Amino acid sequence: MKRAVRSITAAAAGLAAAVLLAAPANAVPAPEKKALALPEAGDVLVLPKPTGSHPVGREVLHLVDQSRMDPWVPTGPRELMVSVWYPAAAERGKRVPYATAEESRLMLESVGVIGVPSDILTRVRPHARAGAPPLRSDRRLPLVVVSPGFSDPRWMLTTLAEDLASRGYVVVGVDHTYEGSGVTFPDGRVTGCLLCEREHRDGKEIVANRARDNSFVLDRLLAHATYGRMIDHDRIGVVGHSMGGAAAAGTMLTDRRVDAGVNLDGGFQQALDRDLDRPFLMLSAHFDPNVHIDWNAAWDHLTGWRQWLDVPLMEHRSYSDAPFVGEWLGVTGWALPGARSVEITRTYVAAFFDRHLRNRHSPLLKWPSPWFPEVRFMGPTAE
Repeated sequence: MKRAVRSITAAAAGLAAAVLLAAPANAVPAPEKKALALPEAGDVLVLPKPTGSHPVGREVLHLVDQSRMDPWVPTGPRELMVSVWYPAAAERGKRVPYATAEESRLMLESVGVIGVPSDILTRVRPHARAGAPPLRSDRRLPLVVVSPGFSDPRWMLTTLAEDLASRGYVVVGVDHTYEGSGVTFPDGRVTGCLLCEREHRDGKEIVANRARDNSFVLDRLLAHATYGRMIDHDRIGVVGHSMGGAAAAGTMLTDRRVDAGVNLDGGFQQALDRDLDRPFLMLSAHFDPNVHIDWNAAWDHLTGWRQWLDVPLMEHRSYSDAPFVGEWLGVTGWALPGARSVEITRTYVAAFFDRHLRNRHSPLLKWPSPWFPEVRFMGPTAE
């Protein structure tokens, strides 16, 4: 099997994926229809509380790159929707929504979930507040760019983004248009996953385009009237899940402004075809050499600080909100509870960025921890 990657489309994608699947980059099996146990009428799901000391605010921005034609629908400039999570000075404002009714419908449809209301994901409750006053600080804050997996919307990494913001990071989640199940624009347009419908897709091309998306978002955030003054332009990180993890590496290879990156169980799509000399963390789930076939080659190209950790009890989707939300919907079969998957992801990603963007060292990245026996070290620590 050529260049196997974790496919997060079809049955393995989205909230219904309770098993770990691998598929060639260009294979898109049809979604398997899954009828799930319906939560009680009126039930809501509150996401895990952020662990930092700050309340969290969130703003949604519509960004248009007039210098670049959209590569997937070349009829106009590239348009992106992004969410900016930030540490707030006070817990003011209404809680932000998780997904709109249409985004919920498209997400469930894309993964073949039936037997539940199509708008059920609107009953998921994040912690961030709309319009919360930004934290005032004498020191500018580090920035982390978050890229979701292929076919996922940016809100599927809400638990990680909110946690980093509560710890004092500005976090921007990017929806890569036509690659997510549903992206809503201010004029009411909702774009679906056009690339999911294509029989042949070039993973390397997708990663390269995501790297351009991420760099454009950096351009706009660093020049933004509010966030440009909040952000330390010399402390920037990027983290991504699945295809977003490959894009994290791709962004670092093309944009020297990014100081540190994390790949959450993503096939590299040959993005790491030359040396990357800045800190990089690889977090795999249930490592399988027949699936993670490009990880050893990627490891050899990491010439700066590097670490490779594996969690055998986690599955590909465990690094997103999927297991926590999926359990609520009645998805069974997760080897590790959703709350524990969230805790592991948050803790190790924060430890990495704390070290490399804040110079706060943690033993978690040096040797196994009795507090996290699920995590094993796969490669030597580069000090």
